[in-house]
Amino acid sequence: MIIYIILAIIIIFAVLALSLFTTSKGYAYKHTVDPLPNDNNESTNQTQTEREKE
Repeated sequence: MIIYIILAIIIIFAVLALSLFTTSKGYAYKHTVDPLPNDNNESTNQTQTEREKE
């Protein structure tokens, strides 16, 4: 019976260690965001609006 308790404690510590390792790796990850593309649709929409006004 004592062997099962020791085995369970070892498994608990292994799972805890792996969770902490995974969490620390996740926080250390450098997230990047791609810059927004220079959209020419804005100027196209503006000229269409100006044409509609005329």
